[in-house]
Amino acid sequence: MTGAHEQHPFLELIRRRVSAEGFDPARELDERTVRELVADATLAPSSFNIQHWRFVAVRHAADKRRLQAASHGQRQVADAAVTLIVLGDTRGVDRLPEIVERAVAAGALPPGKAAAWVRLARELYADPRTAREEVLRSCSLAAMLLMLSAEARGLAAGALTGFDADRVRREFEIDERYVPVMLIAVGYPAGPGAPRQPRLAVDEVLAFDRGRVF
Repeated sequence: MTGAHEQHPFLELIRRRVSAEGFDPARELDERTVRELVADATLAPSSFNIQHWRFVAVRHAADKRRLQAASHGQRQVADAAVTLIVLGDTRGVDRLPEIVERAVAAGALPPGKAAAWVRLARELYADPRTAREEVLRSCSLAAMLLMLSAEARGLAAGALTGFDADRVRREFEIDERYVPVMLIAVGYPAGPGAPRQPRLAVDEVLAFDRGRVF
Protein backbone atom coordinates (compact mmCIF):
# COMPACT_ATOMS: atom_id res chain seq x y z
CA MET A 1 0.00 0.00 0.00
CA THR A 2 2.81 2.42 0.83
CA GLY A 3 4.44 1.87 -2.54
CA ALA A 4 1.20 2.70 -4.35
CA HIS A 5 1.39 6.23 -3.00
CA GLU A 6 5.05 6.88 -3.75
CA GLN A 7 4.28 8.68 -7.02
CA HIS A 8 1.44 10.80 -5.71
CA PRO A 9 1.75 14.34 -7.19
CA PHE A 10 1.75 15.97 -3.76
CA LEU A 11 4.59 13.78 -2.55
CA GLU A 12 6.55 14.65 -5.69
CA LEU A 13 5.91 18.35 -5.02
CA ILE A 14 7.24 18.05 -1.46
CA ARG A 15 10.35 16.24 -2.61
CA ARG A 16 11.25 18.65 -5.39
CA ARG A 17 10.65 21.87 -3.44
CA VAL A 18 13.78 23.76 -2.41
CA SER A 19 14.16 27.24 -0.99
CA ALA A 20 14.63 29.73 -3.80
CA GLU A 21 17.81 31.77 -3.84
CA GLY A 22 17.24 33.72 -7.04
CA PHE A 23 14.19 35.31 -8.65
CA ASP A 24 13.49 36.90 -12.02
CA PRO A 25 12.97 40.58 -11.06
CA ALA A 26 11.24 41.34 -14.37
CA ARG A 27 8.27 39.08 -13.70
CA GLU A 28 5.42 40.23 -11.46
CA LEU A 29 2.57 38.49 -9.68
CA ASP A 30 -0.97 39.76 -9.99
CA GLU A 31 -3.05 40.49 -6.91
CA ARG A 32 -5.33 37.52 -7.57
CA THR A 33 -2.43 35.08 -7.32
CA VAL A 34 -1.21 36.64 -4.09
CA ARG A 35 -4.71 36.32 -2.67
CA GLU A 36 -4.88 32.66 -3.72
CA LEU A 37 -1.54 31.90 -2.05
CA VAL A 38 -2.73 33.45 1.19
CA ALA A 39 -6.10 31.68 0.92
CA ASP A 40 -4.26 28.36 0.75
CA ALA A 41 -2.08 29.33 3.70
CA THR A 42 -5.13 30.05 5.83
CA LEU A 43 -6.16 26.40 5.59
CA ALA A 44 -3.38 25.52 8.04
CA PRO A 45 -4.37 24.23 11.48
CA SER A 46 -4.24 26.50 14.49
CA SER A 47 -5.05 26.18 18.18
CA PHE A 48 -8.81 26.56 18.75
CA ASN A 49 -8.99 27.71 15.12
CA ILE A 50 -7.82 31.16 16.26
CA GLN A 51 -5.93 31.64 12.97
CA HIS A 52 -3.21 33.84 14.42
CA TRP A 53 -1.61 34.58 11.06
CA ARG A 54 -1.68 37.91 9.26
CA PHE A 55 0.17 38.79 6.03
CA VAL A 56 1.57 41.99 4.54
CA ALA A 57 2.27 41.61 0.80
CA VAL A 58 5.18 43.84 -0.21
CA ARG A 59 5.19 44.34 -4.00
CA HIS A 60 6.11 47.92 -4.92
CA ALA A 61 9.74 48.81 -5.55
CA ALA A 62 9.98 51.49 -2.87
CA ASP A 63 8.47 49.22 -0.24
CA LYS A 64 10.75 46.37 -1.31
CA ARG A 65 13.76 48.62 -0.75
CA ARG A 66 12.52 49.48 2.74
CA LEU A 67 12.00 45.83 3.57
CA GLN A 68 15.33 44.85 2.05
CA ALA A 69 17.10 47.43 4.22
CA ALA A 70 15.39 45.93 7.28
CA SER A 71 16.44 42.41 6.27
CA HIS A 72 20.20 42.92 6.02
CA GLY A 73 20.11 43.66 2.30
CA GLN A 74 18.95 40.21 1.24
CA ARG A 75 18.67 40.24 -2.54
CA GLN A 76 15.64 37.96 -2.63
CA VAL A 77 13.48 40.72 -1.14
CA ALA A 78 14.31 43.08 -4.00
CA ASP A 79 14.04 40.52 -6.80
CA ALA A 80 11.01 38.48 -5.74
CA ALA A 81 7.66 39.49 -7.21
CA VAL A 82 6.27 39.73 -3.69
CA THR A 83 7.65 39.25 -0.20
CA LEU A 84 5.09 38.45 2.45
CA ILE A 85 5.68 39.57 6.00
CA VAL A 86 4.15 36.79 8.09
CA LEU A 87 2.80 38.24 11.31
CA GLY A 88 1.39 36.48 14.35
CA ASP A 89 -1.34 38.14 16.39
CA THR A 90 -0.48 37.62 20.06
CA ARG A 91 -4.00 38.80 20.91
CA GLY A 92 -5.67 36.62 18.32
CA VAL A 93 -7.83 35.06 21.03
CA ASP A 94 -9.75 38.36 21.15
CA ARG A 95 -11.43 37.37 17.87
CA LEU A 96 -12.30 33.84 18.98
CA PRO A 97 -15.91 34.66 20.00
CA GLU A 98 -16.53 35.92 16.46
CA ILE A 99 -14.75 32.90 14.95
CA VAL A 100 -16.71 30.31 16.94
CA GLU A 101 -19.95 32.15 16.18
CA ARG A 102 -19.28 31.65 12.48
CA ALA A 103 -18.45 27.98 13.14
CA VAL A 104 -21.70 27.45 15.05
CA ALA A 105 -23.69 29.16 12.28
CA ALA A 106 -22.04 26.87 9.72
CA GLY A 107 -22.89 23.79 11.77
CA ALA A 108 -19.20 23.01 12.25
CA LEU A 109 -19.13 23.45 16.04
CA PRO A 110 -21.75 22.75 18.74
CA PRO A 111 -22.67 25.86 20.75
CA GLY A 112 -21.62 24.32 24.07
CA LYS A 113 -18.22 23.36 22.73
CA ALA A 114 -17.77 26.82 21.21
CA ALA A 115 -18.36 28.49 24.58
CA ALA A 116 -15.94 26.09 26.26
CA TRP A 117 -13.28 26.87 23.64
CA VAL A 118 -13.55 30.58 24.33
CA ARG A 119 -13.23 30.12 28.09
CA LEU A 120 -10.29 27.75 27.85
CA ALA A 121 -8.43 29.73 25.18
CA ARG A 122 -8.74 32.98 27.10
CA GLU A 123 -7.35 31.31 30.20
CA LEU A 124 -4.53 29.63 28.29
CA TYR A 125 -3.39 32.64 26.29
CA ALA A 126 -3.60 35.12 29.14
CA ASP A 127 0.06 34.16 29.59
CA PRO A 128 2.01 36.30 27.06
CA ARG A 129 4.73 33.67 26.67
CA THR A 130 2.22 30.95 25.85
CA ALA A 131 0.47 33.27 23.40
CA ARG A 132 3.76 34.04 21.65
CA GLU A 133 4.72 30.37 21.42
CA GLU A 134 1.40 29.53 19.81
CA VAL A 135 1.77 32.39 17.33
CA LEU A 136 5.11 30.97 16.18
CA ARG A 137 3.68 27.47 15.76
CA SER A 138 0.56 28.49 13.88
CA CYS A 139 2.29 30.97 11.58
CA SER A 140 5.01 28.47 10.71
CA LEU A 141 2.37 25.94 9.62
CA ALA A 142 0.66 28.57 7.47
CA ALA A 143 3.97 29.68 5.96
CA MET A 144 4.82 26.13 4.88
CA LEU A 145 1.43 25.75 3.19
CA LEU A 146 1.97 29.02 1.36
CA MET A 147 5.33 27.85 0.03
CA LEU A 148 3.86 24.53 -1.11
CA SER A 149 1.03 26.41 -2.83
CA ALA A 150 3.63 28.53 -4.62
CA GLU A 151 5.49 25.41 -5.75
CA ALA A 152 2.28 23.86 -7.06
CA ARG A 153 1.68 26.99 -9.16
CA GLY A 154 5.11 26.87 -10.79
CA LEU A 155 6.50 29.61 -8.59
CA ALA A 156 9.54 29.67 -6.37
CA ALA A 157 9.51 30.62 -2.70
CA GLY A 158 11.90 30.93 0.19
CA ALA A 159 11.50 31.68 3.88
CA LEU A 160 13.76 34.39 5.29
CA THR A 161 14.41 34.88 9.00
CA GLY A 162 17.32 37.34 8.85
CA PHE A 163 15.62 40.65 9.54
CA ASP A 164 15.31 43.34 12.18
CA ALA A 165 11.81 42.80 13.59
CA ASP A 166 11.60 46.20 15.24
CA ARG A 167 12.63 47.97 12.05
CA VAL A 168 10.09 45.99 10.03
CA ARG A 169 7.42 47.12 12.48
CA ARG A 170 8.47 50.76 12.16
CA GLU A 171 8.80 50.76 8.37
CA PHE A 172 5.38 49.17 7.83
CA GLU A 173 3.57 50.68 10.82
CA ILE A 174 2.84 47.32 12.45
CA ASP A 175 1.34 47.29 15.93
CA GLU A 176 3.30 45.73 18.78
CA ARG A 177 0.67 43.02 19.21
CA TYR A 178 1.94 41.40 15.99
CA VAL A 179 5.12 39.32 15.97
CA PRO A 180 7.02 39.34 12.65
CA VAL A 181 7.59 35.58 12.39
CA MET A 182 9.30 35.36 9.01
CA LEU A 183 9.42 36.72 5.48
CA ILE A 184 8.45 34.61 2.48
CA ALA A 185 9.80 35.72 -0.87
CA VAL A 186 7.72 34.47 -3.82
CA GLY A 187 8.21 34.87 -7.54
CA TYR A 188 9.44 33.25 -10.70
CA PRO A 189 12.79 31.48 -10.48
CA ALA A 190 15.82 32.93 -12.19
CA GLY A 191 16.96 29.80 -13.99
CA PRO A 192 17.29 26.29 -12.56
CA GLY A 193 17.11 26.07 -8.80
CA ALA A 194 20.05 25.06 -6.66
CA PRO A 195 20.28 21.36 -5.79
CA ARG A 196 18.84 20.33 -2.45
CA GLN A 197 21.39 20.32 0.33
CA PRO A 198 21.86 16.97 2.09
CA ARG A 199 19.39 16.15 4.85
CA LEU A 200 20.01 14.18 8.00
CA ALA A 201 18.94 10.56 7.59
CA VAL A 202 15.61 9.47 9.05
CA ASP A 203 17.36 7.37 11.69
CA GLU A 204 19.18 10.51 12.84
CA VAL A 205 15.96 12.41 13.51
CA LEU A 206 13.38 9.74 14.38
CA ALA A 207 12.86 7.83 17.60
CA PHE A 208 10.05 5.37 18.36
CA ASP A 209 8.59 5.46 21.83
CA ARG A 210 11.37 5.36 24.45
CA GLY A 211 13.88 3.38 22.49
CA ARG A 212 16.34 6.18 21.90
CA VAL A 213 17.49 9.50 23.25
CA PHE A 214 19.02 12.03 20.86
